[in-house]
Amino acid sequence: MVHLCHNLIIMLHTKILKQSIRTMSTLRLALVQLAVGDDKTKNLTRAVDYIEQAKKDRANIVVLPECFNSPYGTSHFPKYAEEIPKGQTSIVLSDAAKKNNIYVIGGTIPERDGDKLYNTCTIWGPDGKMITKYRKMHLFDIDIKGKITFRESDSLTSGNSLTTFEIMGCKIGIGICYDIRFEELARLYRNQGCQMLIYPGAFNLTTGPLHWSLLQRSRANDNQLYVACVSPARGSLPGYIAWGHTQLTNPWGEILHELDSTEDMIVSDIDLKVVDEVRAQIPIFSQRRTDLYNTIWNNLF
Repeated sequence: MVHLCHNLIIMLHTKILKQSIRTMSTLRLALVQLAVGDDKTKNLTRAVDYIEQAKKDRANIVVLPECFNSPYGTSHFPKYAEEIPKGQTSIVLSDAAKKNNIYVIGGTIPERDGDKLYNTCTIWGPDGKMITKYRKMHLFDIDIKGKITFRESDSLTSGNSLTTFEIMGCKIGIGICYDIRFEELARLYRNQGCQMLIYPGAFNLTTGPLHWSLLQRSRANDNQLYVACVSPARGSLPGYIAWGHTQLTNPWGEILHELDSTEDMIVSDIDLKVVDEVRAQIPIFSQRRTDLYNTIWNNLF
């Protein structure tokens, strides 16, 4: 009887320890696929509603989509651009993060800095302070004959800095939309120890069906980390139409959650132990032939 009780106590302690480890290695992530219109105030109000809902769903981090406060388009960027962190959108995100005691990754907005415009993601802490920001590094300049032509560089300037930050033991790297096509950027973030990459993005109806999911699974598999891509909901003509299909992918390259094209939100637990497990079982990071090839960050700016 004493031996049985002793074994039960050990089993109970082991279960508690496992639960404690899981709690320490897990965070809860909310991805908001927001319907965006031409009224900035309404867009911001809707974003705050989802931030509040994410908190009710016990999320630690909530992520908004690319260009969530304005329509997406080179003609719209100058009209909707704001200074960061003094502009209307920054103030709203700061207040929402503090009120709800939650981390907010503020999708992107057109940022005005002097005579230049940037496509910029801001990150806010539960205290309402801006932790950091990221300016889109690779501008979306494409020409697919008979389908879509777009040139962000007609109005935007590219950013020149990597952006990483840590939340609840998870190191996160930020890219924006077109950035996901450049595996070198993801590799640099992996080299810096990131366990998750987050890309607010707005792929279109031509490239979305072909590459949106493929690129996310590729970056996740290549770098053995979580990838979250957060799109606006699909709009209607006239103007740029987003593909939608906000997606969360794990370090095995498996799609954990995917939305369709309408406004909605994913809320999911992120188990960071999966990152360690994948990297231990398939140890490609230590097997790379860096004597023959490497990806390095030339921080010249």
